Amino acid sequence: MDNIQVYWLEQCEADMPANNDWLGPDEIVRLNGFHIGKRRADWRLGRWTAKRAIASYLGWPADLTDLASIEVHPAWSGAPEASIPHASVAPTISISHRSGTALCAVSIAGVDLGCDLETIEPRDEAFVRDYFTAEEQQVIEKAPLVERNRTVALLWSAKESVLKALHEGLRLDPRSVFVTYGDDPPDAGEWTQLTGRCGDYPIFQGWWSQTGQTLRTMVVHPPSRSPARLQT
Repeated sequence: MDNIQVYWLEQCEADMPANNDWLGPDEIVRLNGFHIGKRRADWRLGRWTAKRAIASYLGWPADLTDLASIEVHPAWSGAPEASIPHASVAPTISISHRSGTALCAVSIAGVDLGCDLETIEPRDEAFVRDYFTAEEQQVIEKAPLVERNRTVALLWSAKESVLKALHEGLRLDPRSVFVTYGDDPPDAGEWTQLTGRCGDYPIFQGWWSQTGQTLRTMVVHPPSRSPARLQT
């Protein structure tokens, strides 16, 4: 695949309409099956963000009827897949949400793509021991105290992105994913590179960026140009 480009979009709860006219019939059924308010809200925001991202990627207007015709449903692995009317092949997507914000990455069909959204916050030592390799624990230990929370969030987020790109999620031990990145953090809102690898799978090219206390990561295989933000 040549000239691959990854695109991304973030939306918050205030961006969504109050009604559900933008959901398809099967999605309405699934929404009504959620009985926990936070799970329902997160799922709804993730679907809204994915539909807006797909519509922008395809050059469609953000009409609620058009959005309702794009259905996002779980694949056999649980990863989200898009179904688009009159299209034999839909773009590849990945969705993440955290603290009332959702992120969707989108690219051409056939790529392995994952994204993750994290809040930079304290994590206890047990979390680090349970989910990070010995080498990563050393990186965290050596990080300046003011950088520790970001280091943990970045490594964890990149692992999540790789596990999503592999369609494995936490069925696979996060310690099987190895993440490397440069020493220089990006400017606010800008992207800088990282890499992720897992066993015999190809190395994933990735990026990370930070805005305030929000950190986002994306990985893709084959390689792509730096992520481009979609317009809505």
